[in-house]
Amino acid sequence: MKGRLELIVVILLVAADQASKAIAEATLPFEVSVPVLPFLAAYLTYNKGIAFSLLAFMDDTALIALTIAIMVFVAWLWHQADVGRLWARVGFTLVFGGALGNLIDRLVHGHVVDFILFHTPHWSFAVFNLADSFITVGAALIILDEFLVLRQGAGRQAGNGGGDDNG
Repeated sequence: MKGRLELIVVILLVAADQASKAIAEATLPFEVSVPVLPFLAAYLTYNKGIAFSLLAFMDDTALIALTIAIMVFVAWLWHQADVGRLWARVGFTLVFGGALGNLIDRLVHGHVVDFILFHTPHWSFAVFNLADSFITVGAALIILDEFLVLRQGAGRQAGNGGGDDNG
């Protein structure tokens, strides 16, 4: 998946993210838990920081610059990834699409719209959105790809006897 197909997927990811946030803002009360399942609620809130509200003390310009810098780095890694490394390429596509979706929020609204809450009666996870899910799944796929590449390398070394012994 390289080139145009990846660009189309990024556009679709951003569209799905932005549509889900618009629906959440149009239908959910602000900071009121709306049960969906026993462990899942819709909970509209605004994140002034980045993941898990980290760096919320920074102003929008700094957060926008940081997000763009991270996206440029991800784009560089994505471009460097071999075409045969499907999981990494899918992961970079998801990470980039998610980051772009959240960047659009910050540029347009000055905050990121979050609305998904996993919880139990005694614990709750940070409120997040679809873009955050794309970033998380994408990062997991990139890490998975790295482990697969390491495993393949170890398998090749084991296949050669693991050494440079010519005798």
